[in-house]
Amino acid sequence: MVKLTIDNLPVEVPEGTTILDAAKSVGVVLPTLCYLKDINDIGACRVCVAEIEGRSKLVTTCNTPASEGMVVLTNSPRAREARRINVQLILSQHDCNCPTCIRSTNCGLQKLANDLGIISQPFTKDVPEKKWDMTFPLIKDDSKCIKCMRCIQVCNKVQSVGIWGLDNTGSRTTIGVTGDREIAESDCVLCGQCVTHCPTGALSERDDTMKAFRALANSDLITVVQIAPAVRAAWGETLGISREFATVKRLVAALRKIGFDYIFDTNFTADLTIIEEGNEFVKRKFNNPEPNRYPLFTSCCPGWVRFMKSQYPDMMEHFSTTKSPQQMFGAVAKSYLAEILKVDPSRIFCVSVMPCTAKKAECALPGMDSTGTGPDVDLVLTTREIDRLIVAEHIQPMNLTEEEFDQPMGISTGAGVIFGATGGVMEAALRSVYFLATGKNPDADAFANVRGMNGWRESTFHIEGKPVHIAVASGLQNARNLVEAIRKGEVRYDFVEVMACPGGCSGGGGQPIAMNKELAQVRGQSLYGLDKNSALRFSHENPSIGALYERFEGDELVHRVHELLHTDHNAWEMPLSPWLRGKDC
Repeated sequence: MVKLTIDNLPVEVPEGTTILDAAKSVGVVLPTLCYLKDINDIGACRVCVAEIEGRSKLVTTCNTPASEGMVVLTNSPRAREARRINVQLILSQHDCNCPTCIRSTNCGLQKLANDLGIISQPFTKDVPEKKWDMTFPLIKDDSKCIKCMRCIQVCNKVQSVGIWGLDNTGSRTTIGVTGDREIAESDCVLCGQCVTHCPTGALSERDDTMKAFRALANSDLITVVQIAPAVRAAWGETLGISREFATVKRLVAALRKIGFDYIFDTNFTADLTIIEEGNEFVKRKFNNPEPNRYPLFTSCCPGWVRFMKSQYPDMMEHFSTTKSPQQMFGAVAKSYLAEILKVDPSRIFCVSVMPCTAKKAECALPGMDSTGTGPDVDLVLTTREIDRLIVAEHIQPMNLTEEEFDQPMGISTGAGVIFGATGGVMEAALRSVYFLATGKNPDADAFANVRGMNGWRESTFHIEGKPVHIAVASGLQNARNLVEAIRKGEVRYDFVEVMACPGGCSGGGGQPIAMNKELAQVRGQSLYGLDKNSALRFSHENPSIGALYERFEGDELVHRVHELLHTDHNAWEMPLSPWLRGKDC
């Protein structure tokens, strides 16, 4: 332990603690911009500077360890003036047109400038501009980039993809796509973690809200919207309402006010995904006399699929062919629902509300047109975008009363809800795998030890006397470690779930951004609570799923199920990782 003084307060902290953390321990909060604990502590922005008695130079508190007898002044005239000048210098290279910025009122730089009382700019403006492919689901605006390097570090250290890198030097430094590539030519998996960790509006999802408004205004279209599991745990955050009040049924009410014709729950097709994927696994594990070298990999996360297609394309044959719940819903909406409504599928405009940026690319993939009338899912809106629609329509969330989903695709189970948390797909699948293999239900919480935020966890369960070895990973660096261990034969599993985003969809790249807070675990716990309180907790007990299957018989059932609910992962190409180019993959 070391003892020091911070702003006249005595502090005692373990040796090696940074001044920033030491100050926080006694309630002294220093401003930061570039800092991300354990990920980015390079002191690039210089706004966390403080004065140390006896030293001639100011220090960055995010990476300077506290030492015995140190006397620190975090807001001395020198420190305050330096912080102010540093922020003004950043603003001199920043597009400060805040009213048209996607991060206005939720911007780290805007807040810091306001807190410092900066109302004038003494330095000459020199704002960088760079063209960007505005059709790509991920948008970068160089005029708002503050070169904090958070995107680089998150992409490298957390996701191990390495899309972002530094270009040029000195004041001309910019952040661009590595290898001098265009973003669409890169192996970007579209996880969106760079977006959720950017402190400004330099990175964002492609804004598709106006496409939604145009569809709603078109009287020839029937607008059908689905709400993903993880959205219900987060949509109220930026609207100022508590997680307890911001129920999914109040979101249903908001979407009805906006004008959507039919509102359904993606949990319905999450249950459907479990049935199809569970059957795949049972055939592979229990009906196959030869053990498989590689496990069956889940396929519902498009960021994970993009990662494997670009990094380990030779392993795609071991992926489940089951479509994601989003794509299953679109296919079912334009076939099953169209038949019920007695309308041409071309009139149905299917919108998804997703916690994910990669879903914007998934809906446009070849092979995702089950009826020959265009994409099964026409438009994907992130949780952030649906919040913007609610605000634009002047809807007061606190005045909303709960409303029910439409039928027949509004019934779902707790197993579908937990899809939004890391480990949830595996737990839901095992509940139904147990039933499919034995003909009886397990305890609904029998597989709960797959839960948790550890990046790579494993377990073994016994079903019909056979050991089932499973693994769950979230975050792509953890996924890479797991895949490498599998390839080397260091570990052996039967079934593997991977989510690209740390914490799963709850921490997805399309979720509301809370500056310097990681909320995936809190949101995930909310989903597990909904599962616990569900009347139905097994996907195979969803009566609407049974009704769907009953519409088809014999060979027609087999054909339609394959056509609507399964996909060919080889139907589309993904740019290879640079380290794979030129190799035999």
